[in-house]
Amino acid sequence: MKQRKLGNTGPDVSAIGLGCMGMSGMYGHADRAESIATIHAALDAGIDLFDTGDFYGMGHNEMLIGEALKGVPRDSYRLSVKFGAQRGPDGSWLGYDARPQAVKAWLAYTLQRLGVDYIDIYRPARLDPEVPIEETVGAIADMVEAGYVRHIGLSEVGSETLRRAAAVHPVVDLQIEYSLISRGIEESVLPTCRELGIAVTAYGVLSRGLIGGNWQAGKAAPGDFRAHSPRFQQGNVEQNLALVEALKAVADTKGVSVAQVAIAWVLSRGSDIVPLVGSRTRDQLVDALASLDVALTPDDLAAIADAVPAGAAAGDRYMAAQMGQLDSERG
Repeated sequence: MKQRKLGNTGPDVSAIGLGCMGMSGMYGHADRAESIATIHAALDAGIDLFDTGDFYGMGHNEMLIGEALKGVPRDSYRLSVKFGAQRGPDGSWLGYDARPQAVKAWLAYTLQRLGVDYIDIYRPARLDPEVPIEETVGAIADMVEAGYVRHIGLSEVGSETLRRAAAVHPVVDLQIEYSLISRGIEESVLPTCRELGIAVTAYGVLSRGLIGGNWQAGKAAPGDFRAHSPRFQQGNVEQNLALVEALKAVADTKGVSVAQVAIAWVLSRGSDIVPLVGSRTRDQLVDALASLDVALTPDDLAAIADAVPAGAAAGDRYMAAQMGQLDSERG
């Protein structure tokens, strides 16, 4: 497995990480046995970066990963965990809490659910508008000093917040959406990361399956949040699937899948970018891993740019209320 380094001060990790959110709902039902088998297959393939959030399935995802990794040598994998999102018993989203005392409480429960002594990269899921980022990062830094956390990461924050956070403690990576049809980070956030020596762990590299080559309009199952996502709505999804068809033409000329081209494109954007693939099955994982062997030539990249121009996607990546909460959207 090829390796990439997380920032100036972070660990070396596999060039592709496994995002585990979809194994605990969000995209509809997920098979528990297949999820665990997929995690094991990822380990066997050399993937050593596993990403989760303590609010995925209200703790279900952490317990699932803990079960899958039980008995695996702790120094052979990296756990990346997001925290801070509050949820109700009905699954509703209530806001964020990144106060220093909350940081330490979230972490205590995470360690218990995962069954580990430390987290490799710990990060607030979003910027808490009520808490200065310096206080949140300072609290995580306390946990680094105490040995419960190895490195600090951030998620979906903008350039100003990155600078303020990095002034308190080294930040190894920014987790943020980045794909052929979500390229907003290129203007300000990505250059700031590179200036500060912060890597990017890119989620949504297939835009939640939209550019995976298999999405069909009206496909969302019960419990699948894509049913309400702007890019999947009638009037938008047709335009977006037309982009996928154009991308498929490029993939066909190389004899690879659309998903492989889309992931390979993200990989090609720099050695400081690590795509997180959200494979829920072993078949999906095999397809994603093959992207590591897809070499994109300058002609390929030009053809991809023609097929999916920057800004060509219809609809925002989240609903309006959620977009308004993203510090990253402020540049």
